[in-house]
Amino acid sequence: MAITLEQAKISMADKVDQQIVDMFRRSSLLLDNMVFDNAISPGTGGSTLTYGYVQLKSPATAQVRTVGSEYTPGEAKKEKKTANAVIMGGAFTIDRVLQNTAGAADEVAFQAEQKIKATANCFHNLAINGESETHGFDGLKALLAGTDNELTSAVSIATSAELDENYNAFLDEMDGFLAELDGKPSLLLMNSQMLTKLRSIARRAGYYERTTDDFGNAVETYAGIPMVDMGKYFDGENSQEVIPTEGGKTAIYAVSLGLDGFHGISPTGTGVIVSYLPDMQTPGAVKTGEVELVAGVALKSTRKAAVLQGIQVG
Repeated sequence: MAITLEQAKISMADKVDQQIVDMFRRSSLLLDNMVFDNAISPGTGGSTLTYGYVQLKSPATAQVRTVGSEYTPGEAKKEKKTANAVIMGGAFTIDRVLQNTAGAADEVAFQAEQKIKATANCFHNLAINGESETHGFDGLKALLAGTDNELTSAVSIATSAELDENYNAFLDEMDGFLAELDGKPSLLLMNSQMLTKLRSIARRAGYYERTTDDFGNAVETYAGIPMVDMGKYFDGENSQEVIPTEGGKTAIYAVSLGLDGFHGISPTGTGVIVSYLPDMQTPGAVKTGEVELVAGVALKSTRKAAVLQGIQVG
């Protein structure tokens, strides 16, 4: 069964839980659009948060044969893979005096929203940079490593002069990059620096549009494909770009969302998001709230995602 966060929200009776889900959707265009296969049933018969699937590495071939001849065998290549859903989130504490003297500002809502943003950024980081041995599941960087859909740019768009001179060549690269996917991608994932460059190129080519989503957030598109700034995550000491720019070079990931492509994994039911917000009316001076996202990612077909790396932007 497949479920989106919007569908998970509908199944929730508690209005606060619904608001928490909406905060996650508002914080991440990726999470808002992602389909989750909520098929994991932990705690049953010794099972854990493990999700098993078969990844299509290359499709089957078809050919013409002459009368009296045989086909040359050409099977689809697949690989058994597993991914673990992980528990992301955190806790916050609030003194009841701070909540009671906050006036129009709701301290509980503020702290919950900030924790949700941090959790969404954590998911973004793992969706790109996750490694199964360390994090429980592979992100796109690992899933695409060594595949035909791992492409490298040969065009520099680092300066304004190079942008003017080379944007047509970069458009050709983008055409070839997107053509590697099976169907039109759902999202283009990048960092803020790359989004600025691609926005400029899209405007020059007449490929740029700007709309708003259900929450009033701006959604910018390249040839009708939403461009997503994957933002930064806090590693405990510093804020790091989810998709870094190293040596002046960065990358764009293209994904087709769906159960046959790039999708989320989560426990059965609507347990992908769980919240425990404090009741300020019960005894106890300091209250604790918690927010959790229980999820991972899987890529059913390598033709449903691609990366254009080595793009010279600085």
